[in-house]
Amino acid sequence: MKKKKIIIAVAVVVVAALVLPRFIGPKEKPAAVSMPVVSIEKPEIGDIEIYTGLTGTVEPSDIVYVIPKAAGEVTEVSVKAGDYVQEGQLLLHIDTKQVEGAKIAMDQAAVNLQDANMNLERMTVLYQSGDISQLQFEQAQSSAKLAKLQYDSAKLQYDNQIEFSSITAPISGLVESFNVEVHQNVSQSDVLCVISGEGTKAISFDVTERVLAGLHMGDPITVEKNGTEYHGSITEISSMVDEETGLFRVKASLEAADGLATGAQAKLYVVSESASQVMLIPTDAVYYEGGKSLVYTLIDGKVEERPVEVGIYDSEKSEIKDGLSVDDDVIVTWSSELFAGSEVKVYEPEADDAEETAAGESAAEETAVNETAAE
Repeated sequence: MKKKKIIIAVAVVVVAALVLPRFIGPKEKPAAVSMPVVSIEKPEIGDIEIYTGLTGTVEPSDIVYVIPKAAGEVTEVSVKAGDYVQEGQLLLHIDTKQVEGAKIAMDQAAVNLQDANMNLERMTVLYQSGDISQLQFEQAQSSAKLAKLQYDSAKLQYDNQIEFSSITAPISGLVESFNVEVHQNVSQSDVLCVISGEGTKAISFDVTERVLAGLHMGDPITVEKNGTEYHGSITEISSMVDEETGLFRVKASLEAADGLATGAQAKLYVVSESASQVMLIPTDAVYYEGGKSLVYTLIDGKVEERPVEVGIYDSEKSEIKDGLSVDDDVIVTWSSELFAGSEVKVYEPEADDAEETAAGESAAEETAVNETAAE
């Protein structure tokens, strides 16, 4: 019986020796947590411009729509679309049905003027000899003056009818379109042809009121078409809203843009907003929470949240109106461990490069030792 108790006691001791170390053994030391590495930059003072992309229509810098001043039948056509014409060159002739009538009225007024002048000559001789009264002489003078006025009016009417019937080019340039044929009847509301002047091209486009507020005469624009860029400047800014589009019309002249076809649609970019000599930081450094903007700064190795007022911005830079100074260290890299009071390490390219070089040299030495031992 005593021997059995001894065997049981020995068994208990062995089990305890195997099991207890699992519960009372030394605790594992927690692994050291490395601090997040961030990059910092100080705010800089500079200029920022915000570009807005729009679509415009290419047109000549000078363009004229030829409209008849009198209705009638087209009796002669002298040009066609695609022709180059000189100022004053005949485009077409219209039979207004009034030229002959104006000619007759002018001839009749000429005869009346001649009779009135001859009568005035006779009355002058008689008045000088005392055979007629001063009243009669003055009446003859008035009749001659009236006849002259009537003749001038008739001649003007005739000249106008001649001008109305012979349509000439008001400017030199290219006939972009020609919409009439011989024997066609035209009215005073018909556009007979369109002539674009020789010289630079222009582009017109529509903008909203917000974009309009940032545009000024002479501002530069960039136009892109078929992989080619064209440059120009704003020449016209309308202050009246277009009733159909609800937008404002803007026009700009283009330089060396002969490769752009009249009427073509092209992409263009304008500076809609700009700020000069303002505080700028990378846009990626700005965070938004609850509708408010903030940035993270670094002070004595710890992160601090700074609420800021952001002005205009693009994909690279943001204007900071309030909340920072040029001496602040702004964290410009993102980390999930960024929060107020957290500790971070500043990325130093030179130190990292040195560590990588040292690690490389150590590995090379170890390899050389192993190779020697193997030999």
